[in-house]
Amino acid sequence: MKIIIKMCMASLLLLTAIVFQLFFGSIPKADAFSGQVIQRGATGEDVIELQARLQYNGYYHGKIDGVYGWSTYWAVRNFQQQFGLDNVDGLVGQKTKNMLANSTKFYSGFVYKQINKGNDFTHYGGVPLSIQAAPTKEQQAKLRQQAEGTKQKYIAEQTKQGGQAAENKQQQANQQARENKQQQTNQQARENKQQQANQQARENKQQQTNQQAAENKQQQTNQQARENKQQQTNQQAAENKQQQANQQAAENKQQQANQQARENKQQQANQQQAVQKKEKQKTAAANVPGGYSQNDIQLMANAVYGEARGESYVGQVAIAAVILNRVNSPTFPNTVAGVIFEPRAFTAVADGQIYLTPNDQAKKAVIDALNGFDPTGNATYYFNPATATSGWVWGRPQIKQIGKHIFCR
Repeated sequence: MKIIIKMCMASLLLLTAIVFQLFFGSIPKADAFSGQVIQRGATGEDVIELQARLQYNGYYHGKIDGVYGWSTYWAVRNFQQQFGLDNVDGLVGQKTKNMLANSTKFYSGFVYKQINKGNDFTHYGGVPLSIQAAPTKEQQAKLRQQAEGTKQKYIAEQTKQGGQAAENKQQQANQQARENKQQQTNQQARENKQQQANQQARENKQQQTNQQAAENKQQQTNQQARENKQQQTNQQAAENKQQQANQQAAENKQQQANQQARENKQQQANQQQAVQKKEKQKTAAANVPGGYSQNDIQLMANAVYGEARGESYVGQVAIAAVILNRVNSPTFPNTVAGVIFEPRAFTAVADGQIYLTPNDQAKKAVIDALNGFDPTGNATYYFNPATATSGWVWGRPQIKQIGKHIFCR
């Protein structure tokens, strides 16, 4: 029995060596990046290598064309985040290059040969290059069949040279390999079936949990809406009665408010001039989407920091996304400054926190929002349910809650 097992193992090792030689006998050597920092909008050989390496380990699925667009940008960011790099910013500096070089391969000869021929191809690791040069399923199947035919021809020649004894031994090895493969297939089928059953059970349980959570949340929302409506009714009655008694006081207060508004407007103008002057002294930031100035970015960072500096990073990106959604909406002003300084639009403008100096995280949140990251689902309103005093905003269609803020349409 031990002798038979040893013979089977030797046969399998022989088959593995033959297949490896057939498919991977001559693999081109990997190249290295140049010294430049690669960023969105770049083109050329460095971008070709970047896309090929990202596709090698499954982060990039687009066409390898040497153009650093949005697909490449988000593939770089996902790679940086998954590999624990300090800066998840889409900029391919030396640390990102080193991590790519250590974790991937770049077969430049194969890649440029396909590009020069105008072929469509892929560059996934662990897949023979002869298959990747033909991306359709039909062509892949044909190439695999050709490779299998070459392998069988090689085995036949070796068997013929070795005589009848070698042929018998090879047949035993092939039979054992087929049986092992069939056993593996059956085992994999059983495991897949069990995994599917387990996955279905988990999904059913999760659906029930989600359904119950949704029903509980809806009940809470309805109860809160009823309570808010009753509070609004009581508040309106009290305000009407108080308004009649305090008309003169309200007029005096309005005069003071008008004076304060004029002073605030002047202060905002002075602050905006100071920001513009400061921005003129800076070099334009890389990768800023067209249509937005450095002043727009600085002003949005001030608003994000004033409105959500206690929130998570996603919560800060969400505030920036709401500002941009308002700029793009016909219902609101069509400039960043017009949206932010619209009367009673933002609490940070009313209480002066708009003029606090924003940190780097607030600026980064603005850049991500400008680059298309919108975790709110296209919201144009938001409020803090713990501090909101306006009953009107509770009636807006709600999308989701991020941190302490509820985002609405």
